[in-house]
Order: sequence, then C-alpha cells, then structure tokens
Amino acid sequence: MKEQLKKIYNEVSELVKKAQTMADIDDIRAEYLSRKSPLNEIKKGLKDLPDADKKIIGPLANKISQDLEAELKAKYDVIYKAELDKKLASDRIDVTLPGKFIPQGRIHPLTSTIEEITSIFHTLGFSVIPSELSPEVETEYYNFDMLNVPKDHPARDVQDTFYTNIAQNVVLRSQTSDAQIRAMENQAPPIRIISPGRVYRNENINSRKNNFFHQIEGLYVDKDITFGDLKGVLNEFIRIYFGESRPTRFRNSFFPFTEPSAEVDVQCIMCKGKGCRTCSGTGWLEILGAGMVDPNVLRGVGIDPDVYSGFAFGMGVERLAMLKYAIDDIRLFFNNDDRFLKQF
Repeated sequence: MKEQLKKIYNEVSELVKKAQTMADIDDIRAEYLSRKSPLNEIKKGLKDLPDADKKIIGPLANKISQDLEAELKAKYDVIYKAELDKKLASDRIDVTLPGKFIPQGRIHPLTSTIEEITSIFHTLGFSVIPSELSPEVETEYYNFDMLNVPKDHPARDVQDTFYTNIAQNVVLRSQTSDAQIRAMENQAPPIRIISPGRVYRNENINSRKNNFFHQIEGLYVDKDITFGDLKGVLNEFIRIYFGESRPTRFRNSFFPFTEPSAEVDVQCIMCKGKGCRTCSGTGWLEILGAGMVDPNVLRGVGIDPDVYSGFAFGMGVERLAMLKYAIDDIRLFFNNDDRFLKQF
C-alpha cells in the first residue's frame, strides 16, 4: 500500500507538471482527489489494516493528499496568471485613441432665454416671485379685476381668454401680471420682482402667434419711482440682452393697469430696419409693453398711491428669442424638431 501511494503521487505530480490550462487542473483534481479516487479508496481501507500499518499508511496518505493539493494550487495560480496576462494584453485599451461620440441633450432655447433674462434682472436688483404666488390657473379677479381691466374689455371674451370648467370665472391666465397683484398683497413696498411663467390666449396659431407661450413680467414699487427709472431699467436690459448696437424706441400706448403706458420696439434683425414680412414693413418689432402702475391698481392692493409709485413691464420670451437668434416662426419652439433644437 505504501508503494501504491508513492505511485499515485508520482503519477499525479507528473500530470500536474504537464497541465497547460485551468481545465486540466480541474480534471486532475476530479480524477485523483475526489471521493471516488484511488487515493480516497486507500483512506477508506485504513480501518481494515492492523494498528501498526494504520500509523504508517494513514499519515502518509494524508501527506500525499496535502502535497498534491499544494502542487495543484501552485500550478493553477501559474496558469491563471498566464491566462489573465494574455487576456489583458488582448483586451488592452489604447487611451490615446479618440473616444466614441455620445450625443448629449441640450437646454431648450426657451429655457436658456428665460434663464438669461432672469440673470440680467437679478443684476438689476430684481428677484423671482415664489411659484405659489404665480398660478397658471387663475380667477378673473386676479387676471382682470385687480388689474383695472373693465368688465366689458375685449380681453375677457371667450374669443381671447380660455375659460375652464373648474368653477365659474376660473381661467387660464392670459398674462403673468396676476403674480404682481399677489406679490403686492403679500409684501409691503419696496417691491422689485419679476414673474416668469406660461400664459394662454385664444389665438389663431401662425408664424408669429401661438395660443400658449411664455412671459416675464416685472414690477418695481417704492417711493419716488418715475418713468425715467422705467426707461433706465429697460434700456439697460436691452443693452445687455441684445447688445449696444441694436436700436430701440419707446412708443405711446395704453394698458388698463398702467398710466402712462408705452411699448418698446427694437430694430428688426431680419431686415435691419429696411422693412420685411417679419416686421410688416415697419423695420421695427415690439418686444414688450410697460408703464407706470395705475393708482387704482395700487389702491386695490392697499398701497397708498400718494406715497408710493411704481412701474411694470411684460415681455414675451418667444419674441425675444426670435429677435435675438433670427427665428422667423414661433412654432419651431414647440415642434420638437432635432434639427432646430441642435442649433442651440
């Protein structure tokens, strides 16, 4: 039995030396060190041997098992390292090669325009009104009544305003001026806020109009505010947004909630003031309406117009983006056409 054990050891040891792959190691272990292997059969037969033989054969069988396991493990480690080095060499990445292009999403031009306008007014001392004071579903009270809009004003007609079936006199707001009223109700002067948001009007959709668009309105109420302050703020905004080379003009106008009122135009970017279809041949495009807050509006929110005065303005985000980037169709902002969006 002693000779048999030595023969098994020599045979297995030779096979281990010749092994080339990890699969060879697994096969040797399965054949010579498993429960049904000749070595294990010898261990099972130890119980039938005389005690004197048990003391010799038992330790020898255990030592051969341990030695073979150690040789198998050592050879396995060598083969594993060699195969791993081979795999790493074949899968090596050349970090000097250019990477694969992964297309990334972009900020929508309307979002970036709102962020740019908001940033400009931040530098001028204006803060953004809290969203809870600027709801898109509004009552006629805030959308019209508190803004000094008469009951018979055409803007209140269903042909111009979207009325909801939520409750009587509930509308989709037609301007973000409702936020100005809520701001004045919740804050004492001085007030210097802007209110960006979505508005809705029952318009026929064409290249210049949509029934859903974005506005940014501003309000400044304090003591001794004049029309000169209004012109100063708006001229500075236009200078930063469009650049100093873009001519502008103020025109007399009328809005129920401001007096006096004005509209601000910039020179048409399409024709450079010569007249084209975009500007209806005038060479100018309106970008916003503005004016001094009507005393009736101030009284309605509990602000004494004999002590305080203020100005308000409102601008369409789509219109400003169209003028800055020479876009001739407002519908492009809402069509989700990648060819258009990728330009920004």
